[in-house]
Amino acid sequence: MLRHLAGIAVAEGCGRFEWSVLDWNEPALKFYESIGASPMPEWVKHRLAGKALEDFARG
Repeated sequence: MLRHLAGIAVAEGCGRFEWSVLDWNEPALKFYESIGASPMPEWVKHRLAGKALEDFARG
């Protein structure tokens, strides 16, 4: 599936193909590294959920 999606990205002229993986998922991390993928340590994910999401949405 990843190879197919990568092919679509190349065909569409995309400069990169990104996805997320949990930091504790060692088998996935090793697999992605084995295909040449690099982690992006400079990015930090943020999430709004529950009451914080509701409060923010209300302004």
